Amino acid sequence: MPASNILANIRIVLIQTSHPGNIGSAARAMKTMGLSELYLVNPKSFPDEQAVTMSSNATDILDNATVVDTLQDALKDCHLVVGTSARHERSLAWDILEPRGCSEALVKQAQKGKVAVIFGRENSGLSNDELALCQHLVHIPTNTEYSSLNLASAVQIISYECRIASQLDVKVVEGEVEEVATADAMESYFKHLETAMVESAFLDPENPKHLMTRLRRLYGRAKVTPSELNILRGMLVAFQKKK
Repeated sequence: MPASNILANIRIVLIQTSHPGNIGSAARAMKTMGLSELYLVNPKSFPDEQAVTMSSNATDILDNATVVDTLQDALKDCHLVVGTSARHERSLAWDILEPRGCSEALVKQAQKGKVAVIFGRENSGLSNDELALCQHLVHIPTNTEYSSLNLASAVQIISYECRIASQLDVKVVEGEVEEVATADAMESYFKHLETAMVESAFLDPENPKHLMTRLRRLYGRAKVTPSELNILRGMLVAFQKKK
């Protein structure tokens, strides 16, 4: 697949961006690296003249940006979701990638369909509920004495790595990259799974601990295909009927 087609399948998602100038700067960062699909989840101000100014003529990215109410809406058709965040629950292990490994995973899956990289709020990053929607986290190594990284700079780094990965002369054998179930399909399954576990008393809704989070990560590592997901859903239905 041509590099341009691969990059077209990589979606940048910004959550509740406070400063419209950061949206414009992120659009500029994307365009310089050939990315074009921008989703905005509840931005504080958009459209905004400051975003246009800071985009430095990347206005086509802004004009075609999709504004949605929830993160789930931004991820519905995505087969791989990566969150950019240094903030996570330390009591649980995360599959954390560096930008190069992250971009290779994104580019590989983007040959089959849409993938997304989520960037959190400028001041607080991603919430735990938002992190739960990710299969991986990506960590950008920074100076430990000054680790503050501007939102647009983070977008620039990830976009650059994706561009480099898309241009690698790697021939993917037909069938090597399997289609993975979309985020929307997986969310529907997780709701069904949680209901079944509560009904069977396996999950105590008053004391859930980290059970659903752990299961989300397990399934994220498994890269469940649509046909496998149908089997899992069928099993839940059978178990519920038996009960």
